Amino acid sequence: FQGKNLQIDNCTFQIGESPLKESENIDIKNSCFKYKYPLWYSKNITVESSVFETMARSGIWYTENIKVNDCTVKAPKLFRRCKRVSVQNLTLEDAKETLYFCEKVNLENIVVNNGDYFGMNSRSVKAKNIIINGNYCFDGGDNISVKDSIINSKDAFWNCENVYLENCKIDGEFFGWNSKNIYLKNCEISSHQ
Repeated sequence: FQGKNLQIDNCTFQIGESPLKESENIDIKNSCFKYKYPLWYSKNITVESSVFETMARSGIWYTENIKVNDCTVKAPKLFRRCKRVSVQNLTLEDAKETLYFCEKVNLENIVVNNGDYFGMNSRSVKAKNIIINGNYCFDGGDNISVKDSIINSKDAFWNCENVYLENCKIDGEFFGWNSKNIYLKNCEISSHQ
């Protein structure tokens, strides 16, 4: 709790809530989180080649300036109310309610499975080479740019503003309801309406 300026390598965090809550300037590598709320209210965090097990749910909330790369993520609700988030080279196996109310997000080479409500109410999102399998993605989002991606989502991009989609394939029931300023370039959309 409240750890600062730490390098954590090859560690396992077992049952016990919030092991690194309110931490700052932490580099985590080759480690495993097995229980709830591991990184809440933290700042300047890097997580590489690590595992978030199923019970590490609601893992990263209210955190600023975090990078998560090359990890295995089995837990739902991973990011909420975070700022300056960078996620690369991973699969979110159970992404229900992940990336809620986040700001300044960069996603690259990501697979999102079971991702209902992925990215809800998030702002300033840049995504490249992502695959989303889950319904209602980016509902209520603002300033979203997605390139070279596949989105399999019922009711995608509802209630959004300022969405830019390039070289994307979108397959779902309904697209863009109640949204403003959606720009499509070289996209394929399969939708009922």
